[in-house]
This record gives sequence, C-alpha cells and structure tokens, in this order.
Amino acid sequence: MSSTLHQAIKMKQKLQDTRRQLHQYPELSFQEYKTTKYIQHYLEQIDGMEVVTGTENIGLPTGVVGTISSGSGPNIAIRSDIDALPIYEENEHEYVSKNKGIMHACGHDAHTTIALGVASLLSEKMNAGEIKGTVKFIFQPAEEDMDEEGLTGSPYLINAGVLEGVDAILALHVNPEQPVGEIQLNEGYSMASIDTFDACIKGSGGHAAYPHLSTDPISMLPSVLENIQGIISRRTSPLEPAVISVTSIETVPSYNVIPSEVKLQGTIRSYNPERRNMLKKELQNTLELVKTLGGEYELTIHDGEPALNNHPTITKWFEQTTKDLLPDFHIHHGPFGLGGEDFSHMTEIVPGAVFFLGAKVDNQKDRGLHMPKFDINEDALPYGVTLLSETAIRYIKGLYTL
Repeated sequence: MSSTLHQAIKMKQKLQDTRRQLHQYPELSFQEYKTTKYIQHYLEQIDGMEVVTGTENIGLPTGVVGTISSGSGPNIAIRSDIDALPIYEENEHEYVSKNKGIMHACGHDAHTTIALGVASLLSEKMNAGEIKGTVKFIFQPAEEDMDEEGLTGSPYLINAGVLEGVDAILALHVNPEQPVGEIQLNEGYSMASIDTFDACIKGSGGHAAYPHLSTDPISMLPSVLENIQGIISRRTSPLEPAVISVTSIETVPSYNVIPSEVKLQGTIRSYNPERRNMLKKELQNTLELVKTLGGEYELTIHDGEPALNNHPTITKWFEQTTKDLLPDFHIHHGPFGLGGEDFSHMTEIVPGAVFFLGAKVDNQKDRGLHMPKFDINEDALPYGVTLLSETAIRYIKGLYTL
C-alpha cells in the first residue's frame, strides 16, 4: 500500500466527521459565511499554511484560499466548491441539514472535506521535506447559482488573481450513480456550457368571447415550442450533446381575457462552442415565426459558464494514479452529461481537469444529484484524498509533466 493511500485511510474518521459537520450547516451561493469560517479555522491549524479570505484577496466575501509552499518548484492548485442548494432534505440520518430548505444535495460538503484532507496530507509531506513546490487550495463559493451580474463564483476568484502563478489545477466531483471503487474520466469537453433565455411572445390580447378581434399569443405558442424542439432534432447531430429546454411558461391567468403576452424561460446547453453559438441563432430564428402569425417578440439570452474542457494530459494523470494506487478500481471513460460546472472558467485559464468519484450508497433509489434524498457512501472520501494528493505529488516531483 502506498504511503499516500495509507495516510488517507488513516484519516477516514476525521473525514467523515468533517463531512457530516459541513452537511448539517449548508449555506446558499454567495452566503457561505459560516462555512468560510469553518474552512479558515481548519486550514489555520495546518503548520505552514497561509490562509486568505475576503473580497480584497479573493474577489468575494465568502470562500477561502490556502497556500503551502516550500519555495521554488511547481505550483499546482486543488479546487473545491462549498455552496449548497435550496432543497428541503428528506433524509433521516443523524446529520441531516439543520438549515431548513437548504441542503448539500450536490456533494459540495464531500468536495470540501476531501480538499481539506488533501491539505492536511500534502502539508505533512511538504513540512517533512518530501516534496518541494507550492500547492494552492481554492475553496470556491457560489458554484451553483449566479448573482445579479449573471456570474457564479469562479470568475470573481479568477479576476482577483487567485490563479496567478498556478501551473495546473485539479478537482473532483462525487458521483451517486456509481459505487465506491469506480471513477469516471473524460478528455476534452465533458460538461455543458450553460446559457439561459427569457422570451416574450406579444399580441394584442382581448376578450375571450371575441377571439377573432384579438391577436392571441397563446395560439402562437404551440408553433414556437414545436420549432424550438426541432432545433435539436433537425439542426444538430444526434451524436453531438445539445439541448434546449423550455422550463417555464407564464401569463396572467383569467377566464375571460386573452392575454397580451406569454413569457417563456429556458436553458441552452451544449459542448461545442460553435454549436453553442448556432443554438442561440436558431432560437432567435424560431421566435421570428411569431411575426408571421401577427405577433411580436422579445428575446434575451444570458451567457453562462462555458463547457468544461478537461485537459487530456491531466486526465491521463488521474488514470495513471488510479491504476497504480487503486488497481482494483474500475475506470469509466465518457463525458459527464449536460450538467454544468463553473470550474470550466478556471480550465480556460490554466490546464485543469475534474474526475467523477463513485460514491453510491447501498439504497441508491432517489439519491441522485440535486434530489432531496441525495447522499453519498463516505467510504469514498479517503479515495478522493488519495487520488488528488498523489496526482499533485507526482506533478510536484516531476513524475507527471504537461
């Protein structure tokens, strides 16, 4: 057994306790103040760790960056996300969320826990003189949601200079669909770009008893919806990940009034940047149909995070580390789906990659990401620490190169 794996397994109880503490006190995006204090206190107990927080240092009032360095040498970063979701937890374990209506339903409590474990392990090796270089631990707020500026947390940290001097960056995400002992890797585009849109179909409205005297936006809606679906089925290859989903249709309800407008909301997701632009243009073209039906429209598309682009070389590092330290693990190859991950902003700045770590509980039913009964098998925690730690160690020692 490698020393890294042995050290990670020894800290399993502490990892479990840390994860459960974080799970009980989840906080929403841009509101992670107590979580920030917890992480800050944890890192400050590590000998040699320089810890910074605050808008003046990292661009936002929440979040933490810890750095440990032995002087000159490679500079690698480990990133985890720390925010939770507005979901009522329906689990019955003893560490259920105490903040009603807020839940760590995407595993960010586990990501944070694993990163803290990596910080403890690597600091021991660095203080013992086993590795020479710099490791930066980025505990990023607001991965799940945007603010009024349309930004998640990652761009703020980047603009504050958090990635300056970093050569490569590593991350992981727990996967409740795969059991402990499995990981999923993918080179290149692995998660979708996330854009949203607001549209308004406009008519004249009128009395429901005299529809022939009005221009009815509701009557235009079926054609618009059908053609939006046609963008995916007829304008994109079935082999290429892409989707446009209308997620909200709203008008002023009344039994006897034909409304003057119908509002739509939705999301546009794809892997390929060229396809992303094409989908936006096709959505615009589809809404032009409204004019031929006697109406008008407004469309606003909000650019979100880019597609996650995993650096091929770093993905191969993860694979080699897994084969060497955890040879019994099953490695899946393939993209992670059309969900989004704002780590993608960071991988546009420096080479980086994320892998999915199997963490399925025995009773897996209805325990998927963003679900009220989401949970993980905590046996996965030491393996997350092992893979991130050993990959970073090998890069710092020059065993892995970009």
